[in-house]
Amino acid sequence: MLERINGPEDIKGLSRDELEALASEIRQFLVEKTSVRGGHLASNLGVVELTMAIFLTFDLPRDKVIWDVGHQSYTHKILSGRKDAFDELRQLGGISGFPKTKESPYDSFNTGHSSTSISAGLGMAQARDLLGEDHFIVSVIGDGALTGGMAYEALNNAARISRNFIIILNDNEMSISENVGGMSRYLSGIRTGEGYNDLKKNVTGFLEKIPVAGPKLINRISRTKQGIKQLILPGMLFEDMGITYLGPVDGHDMKQLCKILKEAKKLNHAVLVHVLTRKGKGYAPAEKNPERFHGVEPFDVVTGKPLKEKKYPSYTDIFSRELCRLAEKNDRIVAVTAAMPDGTGLNRFRKKFPERFFDVGIAEQHAVTSAAGMAAGGLLPVVAVYSSFLQRAYDQILHDVCLQNLPVVFAVDRAGIVGSDGETHQGIFDLSYLTSIPNMTVLAPKNLWELRRELEFAVGFGAPVAVRYPRGMAYRGLKEFDSPIEYGKGEILFDEGGRYFGDKPRIALLAAGSMVSTAEHIRTKLKEEGYRVTLANARFIKPVDYDLVDSLGRRHDCLVTLEENVLRGGFGLEVTAYVQKNNPGIRVLNVALPDAYIEHGNVSLLREMLGIDSDSIIRRMKKEFDLEEGSGNTDEGTT
Repeated sequence: MLERINGPEDIKGLSRDELEALASEIRQFLVEKTSVRGGHLASNLGVVELTMAIFLTFDLPRDKVIWDVGHQSYTHKILSGRKDAFDELRQLGGISGFPKTKESPYDSFNTGHSSTSISAGLGMAQARDLLGEDHFIVSVIGDGALTGGMAYEALNNAARISRNFIIILNDNEMSISENVGGMSRYLSGIRTGEGYNDLKKNVTGFLEKIPVAGPKLINRISRTKQGIKQLILPGMLFEDMGITYLGPVDGHDMKQLCKILKEAKKLNHAVLVHVLTRKGKGYAPAEKNPERFHGVEPFDVVTGKPLKEKKYPSYTDIFSRELCRLAEKNDRIVAVTAAMPDGTGLNRFRKKFPERFFDVGIAEQHAVTSAAGMAAGGLLPVVAVYSSFLQRAYDQILHDVCLQNLPVVFAVDRAGIVGSDGETHQGIFDLSYLTSIPNMTVLAPKNLWELRRELEFAVGFGAPVAVRYPRGMAYRGLKEFDSPIEYGKGEILFDEGGRYFGDKPRIALLAAGSMVSTAEHIRTKLKEEGYRVTLANARFIKPVDYDLVDSLGRRHDCLVTLEENVLRGGFGLEVTAYVQKNNPGIRVLNVALPDAYIEHGNVSLLREMLGIDSDSIIRRMKKEFDLEEGSGNTDEGTT
């Protein structure tokens, strides 16, 4: 069946048995492809029939579908003619793991962060209506994404729309109750039927004509109806907001799905269709452990186990263990996460200190402000969050934490380039927005040992502080440099300043966090060519260690700053501004990321493409500083 699907119309000619076979083949296809390339598996396995029903019921791309978060859009991509591109899923130059408007006309809106689809869909519906167009808008949102406050803001406004707008709630947590589900399907069919709606209009119109008693009867009937609905109909939250609720419906029954979606299309206002699905459906390891198969690296299809064993701990592992160690010594330490206990490493903390662990759902704004409240109440909250998600709470960091100078620690995971998840997940803006906020202190560790030191410093600091670290294996080099953390002070790791070697310029590398290891490789390679290079670890991104910058400026001819953050508003430009004012004789080169969104791909390939790998930086240094090729004269001169 899958070989016959090359575009959205191909599914509409299949029989019911063929549709069932297609669903099975799609699941097999998804498991096979993600086992090789990695990706989001469990959520996609859960929405196969739902996606098929959408393609059967609507006319894409004329009708628009917005997938919340977007990692559940794999079947959508298959049915819209992109199945042959799955061999390059999430690879540089290949298709994205999320909807991308530039990739296909069937992707109507870019999504990558949660809780946005209702707002986007409502806006598209309003544009449709103002422009006099006639098509359907469908926003698909998961029950997890519905924990985000933005979704409720959108629901509150969706009730005002006077033409059709369909919201599909993909609920993969609740089990189907035959009584509630059956009654709901029956009531949904009646309420969306033309006869029911016509009768309601006629009765209301008749009663309105009765003097004095008419309005009272209408009010009494309305209150009675609401009371009955509250007893037997779920979804009253949506009904009370003015959004018609349909469901729940079995999300793996295509016949029922198509029926309820056709009913939803009849209404001239906002309607929410409640669909119950099973995350990981059809693949036993994912059904058993859907959280582990949410986002996967390449794995063995038979066992479900990763193909690569993790030999060394990641920065997330180090953070997880160190936070638990610190929490054992200080019972005021609490941990806060926004629906990412596993990804941020807080599962270990949750098991050891369940009463001190808070998962607020996909609600970064609430996470930060509640942490501010905890700090105001005497606790020491540690907010563990991905860099790209923390930017969603910028206002709360600025106003609720930093304005009050409250002791909240931000453990900023996945900082820098993260790879295959692409533009919406690259953690390349945090240095720019965090360092712009008064009272905020920002640190970045050069290796796993420094991360431990910085966390210990952070929980005892007594003011807002962020510790940012990258995804992946923790760097194990430079172990011999494990000095205590002194506020606002960096460190010189290798000092070659002040000595002349023939006509070669004196070079200093000032690196931040993950770029220290890159700088170490640069130093080693240049040393082989006869250069002597000083290597300094910034350690503090804010405040900048200006004493260290002065020292490097006095004793070197060239200074290179290195950071895995966009150049604008970053560490390098801050250093450059200071040097130009205080040490104008030294030439400065900033190594940072461009003013652009970085697409998905292998991290090593992306670093090379962006020019922040060691070889690319050396080539740029030679061009900018007119460094000669070859080993040259290495005779020592005088200071």
